[in-house]
Amino acid sequence: MNAPSMVDLAHRRLLLFWILCGVGLVVPWLVAGLEWRPSFVGNGVSRSCSVSSIHDGDTLRAFCEGERLKVRLYCIDAPENAQRPWGHESRDHLRRITPQLIGLRIRDTDRYGRKVGEVLTAEGANLNQQMVADGQAAVYPRYCSDNTYFNLQSQAKAQGLGIWAQPGLHQTPWNYRQANR
Repeated sequence: MNAPSMVDLAHRRLLLFWILCGVGLVVPWLVAGLEWRPSFVGNGVSRSCSVSSIHDGDTLRAFCEGERLKVRLYCIDAPENAQRPWGHESRDHLRRITPQLIGLRIRDTDRYGRKVGEVLTAEGANLNQQMVADGQAAVYPRYCSDNTYFNLQSQAKAQGLGIWAQPGLHQTPWNYRQANR
């Protein structure tokens, strides 16, 4: 039996090297229990996330690429939960239309440390805009300059949808909060 040549040993070492590299890349995913998540590309979305909870009509918690985030929906303000029944209706509506996996386009971080962003579905639907279009949230003019939101709100008002069905502070949650401090 012949001893392995230097070339054979070099090939074996190289093969062993690549096997260890592959194991080093795959094992951490398996150990951490990570799974593949769809990539939301095309709309400038920066994060792929899974929704862990929805607190109200404009705030949710998500797990994004290993990081837990509290997210405030950009450009909108929903009635507070204390504004019954409007607050609970808004929250429940957001829960109904939000899939487990979302795309998150982060716009800013607010003074409370929450990420401010737009929530998108895999199909590209913008849930922030959907909340306004369905009359479940108002445009927050102090923090929004996007005419799309204002146009959607005008249509919801004209149709008397959700919070626009009858007047009150639920149409301007920022005024409600100010009045109840």
